[in-house]
Amino acid sequence: MDFLGIDVGKSELHACLLQGDRSTAKSVSNSATGVQQLQTWLKNRKAQQVHACLEATGGWSEDVAVALSDSGHIVSLVNPARIKAFAQSEMLRTKTDKIDAATIARFCRMHEPEPWTAPDPEIRALQGLVRRYQNLVHMRTEEQNRLQEPIPTPSVKESIEAILTDLDREIKRVDREIAELFDKHPPLRRKRDLLISIPGIGNTTAARILGEMPNIAEFRNVKAVAAYTGLSPRHYESGSIRRPSSIARTGNSDLRSALYFPAITAMRYNPPLQRFADRLRQRGKPNKSIITAVMRKLLTLAYGVLKSGRSFDPAYATVPT
Repeated sequence: MDFLGIDVGKSELHACLLQGDRSTAKSVSNSATGVQQLQTWLKNRKAQQVHACLEATGGWSEDVAVALSDSGHIVSLVNPARIKAFAQSEMLRTKTDKIDAATIARFCRMHEPEPWTAPDPEIRALQGLVRRYQNLVHMRTEEQNRLQEPIPTPSVKESIEAILTDLDREIKRVDREIAELFDKHPPLRRKRDLLISIPGIGNTTAARILGEMPNIAEFRNVKAVAAYTGLSPRHYESGSIRRPSSIARTGNSDLRSALYFPAITAMRYNPPLQRFADRLRQRGKPNKSIITAVMRKLLTLAYGVLKSGRSFDPAYATVPT
């Protein structure tokens, strides 16, 4: 098996191919043309099937990952923290794009991480729409904040209000496209309906969960789901030193962001999670820790309904401490 490490940048892809004891490098643009050049380069080196590793960096890495997967190669999207730890274990002192690509290739050869499955076209479309929706909401919040600041002239206020009007219109348009996408794909709509049966999860949050984690039901257990999102608890004890527990924060930050406000809502309107939060308060847990714990339990319920294919039922929901 040949191993390919790719360091993904906004404008360039730096690749390192390991074939036995031989190592070769190639740099191409991060574009459709560049990806085609990369595949031609692999064919010229008789690399019929490679195990390619890339850092999971969102949209910048997904296009090349999909192209390689569609061509029959094994692809792994790896948490950047794992690559960083591997580089530190090798005591590397020099960092360049070429060196990073070689490091990723060696990591791939040594650890052979789990293969990544390219999402279906409708999932990629959903992910793009959901991320765009969140970007627009963020921009609207920024403009609304500017409207609360001292405004030097009426024309500046008019400009801000005009941008807000345009943003509101575009947010509604993207929201309609998301709804239409669910209508066109009944299996995806069924998953959304299962998720929104959980008090605290609405249409927007359901879309974000399915866009960022479409294969959530395929995870082996709840702990693996929590680890993917970076919501696993992390404890630090060394000798007499004991630090407060925190979360790993090494997973999908978009998912963590998607669960924050739904967790606050669930603490009020989801009876099992409401009782769970009350028990944590009685133990003297700080509010931030309680919200994080509820986020994790909300994700547990989402995993449960999608895994079982049955809507949420508070009579059977168990939320252990």
